[in-house]
Amino acid sequence: MTHFARGGSMAKPTTRQLRSDERRRHILDAARERAEAEGWAAVTTRHLADAIGYTQPVLYRHFPGGKTEIMRALAFEGFVELAHQSRLAAESATGRGAVEAVAIAYLDFAAAHPAVYEAMFQQPIDTRFASEDTEPELRAGFEALRDAVRDDGDGTRTEVFWGALHGISELERAGRMRPGDRSRRIAELAACFGPAD
Repeated sequence: MTHFARGGSMAKPTTRQLRSDERRRHILDAARERAEAEGWAAVTTRHLADAIGYTQPVLYRHFPGGKTEIMRALAFEGFVELAHQSRLAAESATGRGAVEAVAIAYLDFAAAHPAVYEAMFQQPIDTRFASEDTEPELRAGFEALRDAVRDDGDGTRTEVFWGALHGISELERAGRMRPGDRSRRIAELAACFGPAD
C-alpha cells in the first residue's frame, strides 16, 4: 500500500500504518486459507479472529462490512492475479497460441483457487462490470482477455471468450466434462477466437 503526505508526495508509512496493513494482510490470508480448504461457509469473523489472535472488534475495524467485505477484497486480489497470469501466458505466444496460453492460464487459476474464483464470480459482492465506473482491477482482467483475442470492437468478442472460459471452468469443477479432453476444448477456443499467426 502506498502512502502519500499532504501535497501528494510519497510519505514513509508510520509504524502504526505498517501494523495496520500487516493485520489486514493476516485477516485476508487467514480467510483465503480457510475458504480454499473448507469453503466460504466455514469462514466466519469469529473463526478469523481466533485464527489470527485478534478480537472481532479489531477485525471489524479493518473490514467494517465483515465477511462480505473480506470476500470482496479477496475477489479484487483474484482479478489482479488472474490478469497477471494471463498477461504472462500471452507473452510467450502470438495468434492462436496466445489464445491457448491465456485459456490454459485462466482454467488453471480457476482450478487452483476455487474459493477465490467463487468470490470473484459467484458471491454477491456488489461488483460492477462493463460500466464506466468499473474498478481498475476488474478492467485489467478484462483487458488481458481482450488483448489475447485482439478484440478491437465493443468488447463483445471478449465477453463471449470469457463466457466460454467461465463455463468450461464451472463444468470441469462439477465433473461434467471429460478431464482428458481439456486440450481439445482449448484448441477449439483458439480456432474460434485466435487470429492466425
